[in-house]
Amino acid sequence: MSEKGEVDLTGAKQSTGVWLVKVPKYLAQQWTKSTGRGEVGKLRICKNQGKAEVSFTLNEELTAIEGGDKTVRAPRDHPFTMQTVGGQTLTVFTETAAGQSEERSDGSSSGTGPDKLALEGVVVQRAECRPAVSENYMRLKKLQIEELSKPVRLSRQLDKPVTNNYKPVANHAYNLEYEKKKKEEGKRARADKQQVLDMLFSAFEKHQYYNIKDLVEITKQPVGYLKEILHDISIYNVKGTHKNTWELKPEYRHYSGEDKVDE
Repeated sequence: MSEKGEVDLTGAKQSTGVWLVKVPKYLAQQWTKSTGRGEVGKLRICKNQGKAEVSFTLNEELTAIEGGDKTVRAPRDHPFTMQTVGGQTLTVFTETAAGQSEERSDGSSSGTGPDKLALEGVVVQRAECRPAVSENYMRLKKLQIEELSKPVRLSRQLDKPVTNNYKPVANHAYNLEYEKKKKEEGKRARADKQQVLDMLFSAFEKHQYYNIKDLVEITKQPVGYLKEILHDISIYNVKGTHKNTWELKPEYRHYSGEDKVDE
């Protein structure tokens, strides 16, 4: 819309009104292929026993439609199915981008300037443009069905290896580290609980605080099994100077907190 929200209402004065026509998708796509202001086809309007008959004939140059490795011809004849507006008030607007000049349907120009919204007219007739059933139409439908039925992804055998810079990674570093850790833990067989306790008490005679990594290295036991035993005899510090370390419970200590200093 324009910067000030103004709408050009010149089109509202047109007494003839405009038609709102629904066209097939392929027909609209073929129209866009017309270079410049070339002719896209001819519209024929006549009366038969007082009833209007309307049809559109597509330009021969725009009938070729390519799909995959096939080329078919679009139907040229498209009769209109006329419909009433049905008591609705429908209008057609056009929007001109800033700096562009628009040529209106009545031949006048809207000039240049900021974005401009213009009323082109009021819809007085609705219609649907349908292709006439013909051999070309049936071939077109067959091609459309074949294109829609094709899988999005296809697998194929390569004759030679891919030699670009984006080669897939067989295994990421963190996966390798995790697998190595699991392998090492798998090799550690659970020792008798009393043996593990003896090793732990011996270690705590040398130092008051240990982290779990050091205790695993000393006892050579799986982490889960070692923590089960540690919870029975020791305390895990979650804060303070010795955060994230283990120390013996008071009943298992044979030293005072003030006298024992880590070596």
